[in-house]
Amino acid sequence: MCIFCDIIDHKIPSAVVYEDEKVLAILDISQVTYGHTLVMPKKHVRNIIEADEESVLACVSVAKKLAAQIVKNTKANGVNVLTNCGEAAGQSVDHLHFHIIPRYDENDAIELKFNESPKQDLAEVLKTVKG
Repeated sequence: MCIFCDIIDHKIPSAVVYEDEKVLAILDISQVTYGHTLVMPKKHVRNIIEADEESVLACVSVAKKLAAQIVKNTKANGVNVLTNCGEAAGQSVDHLHFHIIPRYDENDAIELKFNESPKQDLAEVLKTVKG
């Protein structure tokens, strides 16, 4: 069974930030930064690629509202909202979820860094991406 499904079914206790008929949002047990929240659909779907549009839209709508609320109430200076899809991208639980990670300064416990990669032929990349 999926650990997030057990949390959704209230078999495992959690700190519920928000709940409606489609979505549950909880504080992440591993607070990367103060207020780190997970938003997940109640319907079990593995990730954003496999999810139905209704589940994704419900989660994104809640994530948008909660991100604003969390930034305001924690006095964060910014926020990252992200989802990981697949093990190579860091997904550790096979249930779609969005992280809301309040950001306070460059010394908080998360680092997202975009390194410059070798130059790409954008026409070739575009052809590949479009199929």
